[in-house]
Amino acid sequence: MCLAVPGKVVAIDDSTDPLTGLVDFGGVQKQACLEYVRDVRVGEYVIVHVGFALQRLDEESALASLRLFEELGLLEEEFGDAWEQAAKEAGAQ
Repeated sequence: MCLAVPGKVVAIDDSTDPLTGLVDFGGVQKQACLEYVRDVRVGEYVIVHVGFALQRLDEESALASLRLFEELGLLEEEFGDAWEQAAKEAGAQ
């Protein structure tokens, strides 16, 4: 499954085209394209889907979503080790 996940922008690389930045998803940090939210600032939250930040999100909503995703195990599914996840699903672990 591929979710649109809220994350906090921790760095922006103004030298890239398209604009990219480092986004923190509850402890997992990934590069994301920020081209669709060019006015975003470090410390703000965005919703990221397949590597693209699609819109800004307020902190309260972002944190509530991250808590829910974590409780449901969706963050591990989305960002966890793909090989480990496949082994679990195959009953190898």
